[in-house]
Amino acid sequence: MKTAAWARVIGRAAGRRAPVVGLGMLLLGLAACSSPGPAPVSDRGPARTAVKPVTPQIVPSTNGLHTVQRGDTLYAIAFANGLDHREIALWNRLESPDRILVGQVLRLTPPPGAVEIKPLDDEPAPTARPLDAPLAGPPVLREPQAVLLPYSDANWAQMSGAPVKVVAPAVVRPAPVAAMPPASAPAPAPASSGLVENWLWPAEGTLAGHFGRAGGKGIDIVGQRNAPVVAVAPGKVVYSGSGLRGYGQLLIVKHAGEFLSAYAHNEAILVKEGDTVSAGQKIARMGDSGADRVKLHFEIRRYGKPLDPLIYLPERS
Repeated sequence: MKTAAWARVIGRAAGRRAPVVGLGMLLLGLAACSSPGPAPVSDRGPARTAVKPVTPQIVPSTNGLHTVQRGDTLYAIAFANGLDHREIALWNRLESPDRILVGQVLRLTPPPGAVEIKPLDDEPAPTARPLDAPLAGPPVLREPQAVLLPYSDANWAQMSGAPVKVVAPAVVRPAPVAAMPPASAPAPAPASSGLVENWLWPAEGTLAGHFGRAGGKGIDIVGQRNAPVVAVAPGKVVYSGSGLRGYGQLLIVKHAGEFLSAYAHNEAILVKEGDTVSAGQKIARMGDSGADRVKLHFEIRRYGKPLDPLIYLPERS
């Protein structure tokens, strides 16, 4: 404001005999409006960042027990402890392997008597009769009964003992019948062995880790980030997540013959639990989650026991 305006304001206030305090407050307000400088900033404290939830990790049990946490599956618990999921279900009397409860304590060792197989309470089958055993009773012999025969030369000769001239009957030869070609029996369908017959390699890359070396439970395939990871055989996804320590983003697929295939350290997982996958289907992208380099860690297990994948995978040229 200009000086003249200031004077008029002050004059009016003085003419009206405004209180000193009121006049002072007015002057301070006007001064604040005219003073240069940035506007005051209110301090609301540090900005809050979203906290990413930590997935509970499944580790091998040291006491033979496992407490179920959110995200656990029976397949993952069995995989971490080198067991068959059916064993755990049997030992804990689970109605369904797909239903376990958070906080439930599962035993990972067989209870007393769990391995004992008891025969069924069926009635014993009757024993077969020996070949030389006598029949149930002696055969019944019946006397012949008299019969009335009609008159003929043959019957009279039979009764009187006179010789009878036998005339050979004429032989009637049937007309030749054209031979029919034998019907070709349908080829029997090949019996299914219930096993995986043709395995595929899960990814392209350089074979770096081998089974059994330094405790390795599978093989490592080094490749490019986001390279496709495919299912080695048809099956069903039974685990998808990052809940097993040391495996990063992990996929487990169940195949025929109680085989499992595992794909670890993925950059991204493209399928979910319960999905049915076909051989060669892209199920993940290669990455380095939980690893020191971009690679795929691949395992084959049967009844929970790790097997050498190179025994099953085809030879590479």
